[in-house]
Amino acid sequence: MNLLLKDEMNLLDHYDELYRDAVRKIQSDEYEPDELIDAPVDNRFGITLLIRPDKKVKMKIQKLLNQFKQIEPLQYYYPSSDIHITIMSIILCHKGFSLHQININEYINLIQKSIDGLPKFKIEFKGITASPSCIMIQGFSQNNVLNQIRFHLRNNFKHSNLQQSFDTRYKIQAAHSTVLRLRKQLKNKEEFLKIIEQYRNVDINSFSVEELELVFNDWYQKKKHVKLLYRFKLR
Repeated sequence: MNLLLKDEMNLLDHYDELYRDAVRKIQSDEYEPDELIDAPVDNRFGITLLIRPDKKVKMKIQKLLNQFKQIEPLQYYYPSSDIHITIMSIILCHKGFSLHQININEYINLIQKSIDGLPKFKIEFKGITASPSCIMIQGFSQNNVLNQIRFHLRNNFKHSNLQQSFDTRYKIQAAHSTVLRLRKQLKNKEEFLKIIEQYRNVDINSFSVEELELVFNDWYQKKKHVKLLYRFKLR
């Protein structure tokens, strides 16, 4: 079942633009390996509202990643435990942040207010796109619920005194999931690009979003650093 809605078709243009730019930069060796992934100390932390895909979807993603691992084993591949979709980076990861600096119950209450009355919905994972530093699974949400959640969050936090850093890097609008990060120079660049092209439109699966997680997290959402703060249920 195709879950794309007319008012979300601009997402295809967004993903296509990302893809074209990434391929161009990878071809010209202008890609951006992340040198902090393996840093022994990385104290960038924040809080994030996110979605976890189901096990079936994660298994399909891992099968896809195995194709990349065969030619580029030294890159960073997200384990199933870390795969997610960011709804909103409530407080963007930055050095020195800790939970002691905020009243987490105030955040929980405001997020609950933002999702009250909104129904569970589906996300379809179809195709992959890229940036100069990572590979992402393309996501498309059903019934515009994800955009409604983000709208209410932005509006409610705007009229509060709570610390937040919405859209600091860019205005989040998609439902993508980052699954591979470049951390080393590519050894097999042409083969890497061929796999991206091969799976550009791969149909992964759809899944039902029935709950959202508020977490304290590091930059990469590594399980060993993530702390679940609250789980919100959609009606």
